[in-house]
Amino acid sequence: MKIVSFKTCPFVQRVTALLEAKHVPYDVEYIDLSKKPAWFLEASPNGQVPILITDDDQVLFESDAIVEYLDETTGTPMSAHDPVKKAQDRAWSYLASKHYLMQCSVQRSPDEQRLEEGRATLGTAFAKMEERMEARIGARLGEGPYFHGDSLGMVDIAWLPLLHRAAIIERYTDFDFLGAFPKVKRWQEAVLATGIAERSVAEDFESRFTAFYLADTTYLGQLAKKQSATACCGPTECREEDLACCA
Repeated sequence: MKIVSFKTCPFVQRVTALLEAKHVPYDVEYIDLSKKPAWFLEASPNGQVPILITDDDQVLFESDAIVEYLDETTGTPMSAHDPVKKAQDRAWSYLASKHYLMQCSVQRSPDEQRLEEGRATLGTAFAKMEERMEARIGARLGEGPYFHGDSLGMVDIAWLPLLHRAAIIERYTDFDFLGAFPKVKRWQEAVLATGIAERSVAEDFESRFTAFYLADTTYLGQLAKKQSATACCGPTECREEDLACCA
């Protein structure tokens, strides 16, 4: 199977992270979203990445649909068997994915005020997860580090792009989107400790990510400079218009 991707797209990472978690081999083809190939526009009804091309040349689009298909058709399913629990997990996953582009936009904030406003907006989602983690622990529904306790699941995979990007930002700037949420912070550490985040992105992902989001025009970029980081060097193919090109 092949994933058609843009290198810094969080929706793509959700798909590749699932494949990495399930140890499923796959190929990736990266495209330039400013020069979308004709074959891609024919294959993708919405003109967005990711798309999945199966081994028998069937095309799937929209990351929600792709991860559901992959979980059902590859390896041991990570979704809950109970229909209610499965629907609940799907909803928690959607809470993550609907904040992907918001996180992208917040990271590009040009000044401190907009960055703090964005942190507060993103914080509403992280606060809900913090409450859920607290409730799980209080109800003794599992003491493990993941959303459902000991086993990595579909919700963990859906939130991985948010957690991964927040960790990179903190490392380069000391700005922590998750600082007010200690249980989410521990969850982030556990999810990233699996190594799936690094395996699910291109080799030059971090350099491209930091070149765009820690550029001189962003407040985070200014913080990175104060931290004597070297994250703002090098060219990038990302542009503001690219933020709407994945789903």
